Amino acid sequence: MSTPSADDSRGPTGRPASGNTFLGDVWVNFKRWNLKAVRNPFVLVVSLVQPIIFLVLFTQVFGNVAGSAVNQGLPGISYETYLLPAIAIQVALASAITSGVGLVNDIENGMFEKVLVTPMNRTAVFLGKTAAELFRIAVQIVIILGLGILLGAEIVTGLVGALAIVAVGILFSLWFVAFSNGLAIITRDQESTIIAANLLQFPLLFLSSAFLPLATLPDWIQTFARVNPVTYGVDAARSLMLDRDVMTVIDISWFGGTLDGVVPGLLVLIGLDLVLGGIAVSLLSRASSSDVK
Repeated sequence: MSTPSADDSRGPTGRPASGNTFLGDVWVNFKRWNLKAVRNPFVLVVSLVQPIIFLVLFTQVFGNVAGSAVNQGLPGISYETYLLPAIAIQVALASAITSGVGLVNDIENGMFEKVLVTPMNRTAVFLGKTAAELFRIAVQIVIILGLGILLGAEIVTGLVGALAIVAVGILFSLWFVAFSNGLAIITRDQESTIIAANLLQFPLLFLSSAFLPLATLPDWIQTFARVNPVTYGVDAARSLMLDRDVMTVIDISWFGGTLDGVVPGLLVLIGLDLVLGGIAVSLLSRASSSDVK
């Protein structure tokens, strides 16, 4: 009886068979992108600075005026409490923009091309990268919630509600992470990716229920807000913050209480995540080394 030779570990092409697993590929990419973030903390700081400025300036400069508008529909709610869920969603949006920028950097320095020719699963590559970015987004939302509490905001649902708001922020960020990465693969240019993503950020934020109740805004803004993902993310997070149904664009009473404001928003975000995530994975799967040279 012959003993196994070294050639027994080779595949049909004569090359060594890959020992990669899907979860192993996800883990490798998760670690790589976290290491990149640690080595370049500037990106982490920049994606936090803008939401912090908005939180401090809006509450301290416009708090009295905006608070009056909020109290017309939600009596007894401070503007700090009303605004904090919106800033949590803004953190998710701002951080998701940097996802595509990181991919463009990989394309420009040749790392993306090297990844494409490895035996790693393309979907696992995208999932590992996304998981690392979602972890970073979760940490940043926790920081924002802590700052908001220091400024006087109150999370009525306590620690459980705070964790649920973090989960909503993560779910919200997925569609823009996918969009940002799709832009990176299509444009293969850092400036184009940043400009296109940033052009969307402020209209999405201001044409929603983020900073003021929709009832106080012009009719055309209310119309746009109904198809704006930010509205669904903010209203879901705000319902968890206040422990009541404050969904402004979908009126249902199937679940009772707070869940009537949370579940519709989550369903819309999940649908959007699946569609744009599928598109991003498809673009990544079709990419070849010749596409990124």
